[in-house]
Amino acid sequence: MTKTAFIAIVGIPNVGKSSILNRMLGAKVAIVSDKPQTTRTKIVGVLTKGETQLVFTDTPGFHRPRTKLGEKMVQAVGDSISGVDACVLVVEPQGELRDGEKELVEKFRREKLPVILVINKIDELEKKSDLALRITELSPLYDFEAVVPVSAKTGDGMDALEKELMSLAFESVHYFPDDTLTDQPERVLAAEMIREKILRRLNKEIPHGTAVAIEKMHDRGDGIMDIEATIYCEKDSHKGIIIGKGGATLKQISTYARQEMERFFDCRVNLRCWVKVKEDWRNREGLIHNFGLD
Repeated sequence: MTKTAFIAIVGIPNVGKSSILNRMLGAKVAIVSDKPQTTRTKIVGVLTKGETQLVFTDTPGFHRPRTKLGEKMVQAVGDSISGVDACVLVVEPQGELRDGEKELVEKFRREKLPVILVINKIDELEKKSDLALRITELSPLYDFEAVVPVSAKTGDGMDALEKELMSLAFESVHYFPDDTLTDQPERVLAAEMIREKILRRLNKEIPHGTAVAIEKMHDRGDGIMDIEATIYCEKDSHKGIIIGKGGATLKQISTYARQEMERFFDCRVNLRCWVKVKEDWRNREGLIHNFGLD
């Protein structure tokens, strides 16, 4: 008898949703950085163990949108909650509950969804008693199926989370082949690897004003893959910063992205990147669609 559960991973920006997905799958299918709103679209990750298949949706951080792209990201969260069997709500181990988190709890109530509360980043706590206080504080917010403290960084608590998630599966066919990790096409994965390096290399608002399009992806057949990518930004001044003096910054971004692609695709990669300006693209529906972000 095979079992399946579709599970959305939700929370406000920068709580570690993508890190939890990657740790759960044992492979990197979602990019991560210390910048909020790193994830822009719904990313599906698949974990199959024995007869049970868990299909995860990693969603953008729930936030107050300031651009049309932001509106698309928030809509993606709402759509995900409406179309799954259960949710994982990820929160941090300290601090006040944010308005976005309260809104998500209200959405759970309306949908009457089973929800597991995951308290991430427990490795950052200095005192274990703080964790007990956090659990006591958050448990009454909703009739959670379970409250699971984890550290996506160290892996602590992830086995317990997997066990709780497996218990939510019900008798069903598997919707993906058992060896599937993600539904993301190779072009999307390659573009996201480049965007992650931009997020990690650059500061402030510049990374959030960038998008990456893979113009060419060709396997030569001799163990080498040719990839050509265009990095789009919103201002000429941003273009100069991304390229850097003598092209040094772009070269560094490209090098780190190429190294990760070679590990993931298990082949040598010839990566070439260009930078172009598309002013205010985050508020232009056509460009958002062209970049696959709607």
